[in-house]
Parts: sequence; C-alpha cells; structure tokens
Amino acid sequence: MKISVIVPVHNEERFISACLTSLKQQSLSVEIIVVDDGSKDRSVKRIKKIRGIHLFSQSHLGAALARNRGAKHARGDILVFVDADMTFDKNFIKALVKPIVEGRTKGTFTKEERVANWSSVWARCFNFETVGNRDQRRVTGRQGDEANVFRAVLKTEFDRVGGFEATGYTDDWTLAKKLGYLAKAAPNAICYHTNPDSLAAVFRQARWIGKRRYRFGEVGRIIALGRASLPISLFLGVVKAFTFRTPGFMVFKLVYDLGVVFGILSFWLTKSHAR
Repeated sequence: MKISVIVPVHNEERFISACLTSLKQQSLSVEIIVVDDGSKDRSVKRIKKIRGIHLFSQSHLGAALARNRGAKHARGDILVFVDADMTFDKNFIKALVKPIVEGRTKGTFTKEERVANWSSVWARCFNFETVGNRDQRRVTGRQGDEANVFRAVLKTEFDRVGGFEATGYTDDWTLAKKLGYLAKAAPNAICYHTNPDSLAAVFRQARWIGKRRYRFGEVGRIIALGRASLPISLFLGVVKAFTFRTPGFMVFKLVYDLGVVFGILSFWLTKSHAR
C-alpha cells in the first residue's frame, strides 16, 4: 500500500528541516506532501532546499484545512498526518501503518510520542500541565488502546467523510467524530514532538488552546476562565511546583493561564464583532 505523509506548516523555520529529513530517512518509501499555511518566516525557503518534497501553499486557514488540501493531492492508499515540529524513529511509519496494512483497523495513533526538548524547563512544565507525566511521554499513562486523534488512516475513509473540520486547537479530534470510530494504537511507532520552550511560546500556545471549542459550550468557557483566574492559578502553581519538584512551574502556570484567559476573551471579542 502506498503511503502519503502530510505536513501542515505555519512559521516553522526552526523545525521543518529536521522534520522532513527525518521523514526522508524512514525505512519505508513514502510520498511527502507539505502544505504551507501562509508562513511569514523562512519555512518555504527551507522546504525548497530538500529534494523530493511536494509543496503546496495556501493563505493562513489553519492546520485542518492545510491537511485537507494535502490529502486532495495525495496518491497514497494510507494518509499519515504529522506536525512540522516532530521527528521520528526510522521505523515510525512502518510501525504506524502496520495494523492498517494487515487489515486489523482503518486508522491508527501512537502512544510512543515523546517530548523532543525535555531539557527545557518550560517544555517539561508544559508536559506536566497538559499531560500530567513526570517523564518524556507526551501521551498520558491512562491512555487506552483507542484514541480520537488519527496519525494514520485509509484515504478512502478520510475522503468518505470529507476530512477534518477547522475548529482550531481540537481540529484533529474532528475526524474521529465524523468517522464514527476511534484510532487504534500502533505499537513501537516512536516519534518526538517539540513542546513550547519559552514563556512567549507558552503564552501563544495557551492562547490558542483558550480559543478552542469547549465540551459544554459557553458554560465550559466560563468554567475554564474561572480555573485560569489569578487566585486559582497561583494556588495550583504552588501545589504543582512542589508535586513536580520544579520551582519554575509557578511562573509557567501564571503565564499559561494568562494565555488561556486571553484566548477566551479573544474568542468572545471576535464573536461579538462577527455579529
């Protein structure tokens, strides 16, 4: 079965070369499709330096629509979706698609995703906050053998439901909802993902997270706003700093929660202007 790897890119000049080089070194031959999502930095220039990459461009519409555009041009039977700030074990693709090739499932994910920049205190704090792990695992230890985020899926299935929906931070969850089933875990598919490694990057990521869709709609946003308020943020920052034995977590937590607050307020402001 032919495999197409799709990489959405938006201002990823720091990481894109390593990502594409890692993909070209895979033990399986794959088609690599990059969709530049309106980058303003030198991402495109760096992509063009690497041979054998199929490059497409669009205005800044978000990762979901970039993935969908890449899928339209893909010639593979299996689509693999990765991010530009990831690198991979040489057998990552082989292990990821094996359950699909063997006919045991229509889509897979990996529990072997690890933090690439663990030496950064802010990257570690981001993992403490979002995953709760004390080690490099970027997937919670409570994760079962099914998940709502697909790393690989049959192209026929992807095309059947029309791909991802553009919902922002949670857009990679939308495929499972449309398909009506979850991705299966692919053993030994090892990859590395970069976490925000500066307070500015933490703030930007948290602001994006704050803009996401919430389970209970507006009520969910109000609850999230309360959790990110200064008294609760300070309290949790101190508690988790002791829990994870990382004093810097107190600073991280304040910056992260401030980003969430800005994201929620920005969403409401945008929504108000749209009316």
